[in-house]
Amino acid sequence: MRHPDYSADGAAMQPSSGFGEGWAGTLLQIATTRDLVLTMVLAVVFYAFYYPLPYRQQATQSVPVIVVDEENTPATRALAQALGDTREVAVAGTVADYASAVQAVKHRQADGIVLLPAGLTRALAAGEAGAGVGVWMNGAYLTRASAIGSAVKAVVLDAVRREAGPLADQIHRQAPAELVVRPLFNPVEGYASYVYPAVSLLILQQTLLFGSAMLIATRRRAGRLACTPGYFLGTLSALVCVGTGAAAFFFGWAFWAEDMPRTLQLGHLAWMVPLYAATVASLGMAIGSYMPAPERAMMWLAPTSIVLFFMTGAAWPLDQMPRLTAWLAQLSPATAGVQAFVPINQMGASPADVARWLTLLAVLFAVYGAWASWRLCGGRRTLPPSGHIDSTSIAR
Repeated sequence: MRHPDYSADGAAMQPSSGFGEGWAGTLLQIATTRDLVLTMVLAVVFYAFYYPLPYRQQATQSVPVIVVDEENTPATRALAQALGDTREVAVAGTVADYASAVQAVKHRQADGIVLLPAGLTRALAAGEAGAGVGVWMNGAYLTRASAIGSAVKAVVLDAVRREAGPLADQIHRQAPAELVVRPLFNPVEGYASYVYPAVSLLILQQTLLFGSAMLIATRRRAGRLACTPGYFLGTLSALVCVGTGAAAFFFGWAFWAEDMPRTLQLGHLAWMVPLYAATVASLGMAIGSYMPAPERAMMWLAPTSIVLFFMTGAAWPLDQMPRLTAWLAQLSPATAGVQAFVPINQMGASPADVARWLTLLAVLFAVYGAWASWRLCGGRRTLPPSGHIDSTSIAR
C-alpha cells in the first residue's frame, strides 16, 4: 500500500505530480535555497578558477640550486652560468665540495644540488652526454625535480654539441644527434594542463551529486519525498539542466580563460554532457532519499572527493590498480567521465574511441535512475516533518 506525504501540520496529502511542476519546482527550490545555490552554482564558479590558480605558471621557475664545481675550469663555470640562464633554475651559489652544498640545502638556502665532477670537461669532449653530472632535489617537490633534471640535461647536451661537434668533424665522425620532442596534447608540458581537465569532471560530479542529494533530503525532511513518475522526471530534468549548464561553463568559458588544451567538439558534447549529468543526478537523488537532513548528505559525501579522484584513472592507470579497486572505481560516474571526456575534449577523439566508457555511463544511468525512481516513486514511506519522526521512518 502506498504511504502518503505529510503536510506541515502532520495531515496526509497526495504526492507531488506532473513533469512541469517537478521541473519548475526544482529550479525554484534550487534558486531560493542558499545551501543549494552555494553548492550547485557558486561552488562551480569558485572551483573553476580556484583550483588551477596554484598551477597558473604551468612550469617550474627559478628553483634555487647550489652548484658543486669540483673541476673549476672555464668549461664547468660556463655550464654553471648556463644553468642560471634557464627558466627552471636560479643558481644560489657555487661551492667546491658536496658537503658544503648539503649544508646549504639543510639551511634552506637552496632546494637542490647540481654536481659538476672533476673530469667533466674531458667527458664532454669525448661526446659522453651528461657523464658524471649529478642532481639532488628536495624530495617534497617531485615536479621540481623533474624540471631541474630536464634543464640540466638540456644544458649539458648543448655543451656536448659545442665541444664534441668540432672534434667529430676532425676525426670524421658524426656529431651527436639532436632529439626534438614536441608534446602532442599538452604543448606547454604544464601540470595544470594535465590535471585540470580531469579534475573538472570530478568537480562537476561532486557539486551536482551534493546538490541533488541535499535537494531530495530536504524534501524528505519536509515529508515531500514521494512523487509520481512525471514529477520525478521533471526533477531529474531540472537537475540535468543545472549540471549541463555547469559543464558548459567549465568546458567553454573556464577552459578558455585558463588556456586549457581543448577541441570543442560541440556536436559530441551536446549529448554526452546531459548523459553524464543525468547519471550523477540520479545517483544523488537515490542517495538523498536515505538522508534525514541535507546536512547529513553533505557530511557523508564530502570526504569522498579525494578518493574518487584517485580512482578516476587520471593519477594512476586503472589497469595498474588492484582488480577490486578498479571495479569499484567504475561505480563512480566521474571515472567513466574522465576516461571519455578528456580524450574528446583534449585529444580530439571520437565517441567510437571511448565507446566503452560511454556505454558504462549509460548503464550507470539506467541503474541509478531505476534506483532513484524506486525510492521516490515506489511507494516507500516518507519521512514526516519535525515532530512526527519515528525510528521506522528514519530506517527507511
